[in-house]
Amino acid sequence: MNQRRVLLGALVLALSACSQMEMKKEASLYDRLGGKPAITAVVDDFIGNVAGDGRINGRFARANIPRLKQMLGDQICAASGGPCTYTGRDMMSAHQGMNITDAEFGALVGDLVKSLDKFKVPDREKGELLGALGGMKPQIVGH
Repeated sequence: MNQRRVLLGALVLALSACSQMEMKKEASLYDRLGGKPAITAVVDDFIGNVAGDGRINGRFARANIPRLKQMLGDQICAASGGPCTYTGRDMMSAHQGMNITDAEFGALVGDLVKSLDKFKVPDREKGELLGALGGMKPQIVGH
């Protein structure tokens, strides 16, 4: 009987520790960014920055801007661990034949950083997001 009580006590302690670990689990980047409304606000501002950026705005002259905003929002949402699904083309196919340069990619990233700064996205979250999106550069530049 004593052995059962000790085993039951150990089981209760283990379950309690597991439940406390779950409570301490950090929120996803998506949640820390503020979810879909915050991502949508940043994307809207970002597209405005791109439109005013003479280095790259010509690349978007014939773009379907509402669709672009939707795709970027979904892509950032998905890349940050949110519930969205990106349904657009893969980055290499989407940019094939465009011959995007490093400088143009850098200008685009700069326009995004400007928006992230405007909305006071903390450095940690900004770094994580830029890291996730920056991994796409090899599929975008030079194709």
